[in-house]
Amino acid sequence: MTDAALPDLDARPKGRFLKKILMWLLFALLLGGGGFGAGFYVSGGRLSPSQEVLRLIELETAIADADTETGPKRIPREKSETTAFETRYHEFPDPLTTNLKGSRRFLQIGVGVSTQYDESVIAHVETHAMALRSDMLAVISGFSEEDVEGTAGREALADALKTAINTRLETLEGFGGIESVFFPSFVLQ
Repeated sequence: MTDAALPDLDARPKGRFLKKILMWLLFALLLGGGGFGAGFYVSGGRLSPSQEVLRLIELETAIADADTETGPKRIPREKSETTAFETRYHEFPDPLTTNLKGSRRFLQIGVGVSTQYDESVIAHVETHAMALRSDMLAVISGFSEEDVEGTAGREALADALKTAINTRLETLEGFGGIESVFFPSFVLQ
């Protein structure tokens, strides 16, 4: 055999080796480019942190506005020329009795509430009466004799009770709606 008839053994493996390297490089570039493209696509629409905070505030405001629109509605009075609303009242059937803070005396009060929203607010008060009574007792026991004396003391107690009632209703039902608290009976012994 002549040298020309023999295949060049050194040339063939080098060509295959280069083809394999080029194929792997092309595969790596395509994979890396695809990963980069997917990452860019996914993160390309993201907002900066400050823009994201503003978007969340707008979203929360929109949700709050939507909740207000779908929640209880104020009931206008019939045949009224002014913007007056119908007031609904509810009186808790049993009086609340508890000791006052730092005193041997106790306070026994009847509690009534009012709202100018629809009947769902009063229904929520009736549904959650036990939890509301517990919250009111906790508030009353935090007042001292001096705190509840006089008109200003009673108004402060009424405001504290209104806040406690609305807080509980907001937690349980998403809306408070109680606008005033009244004391049909008020006995300090």
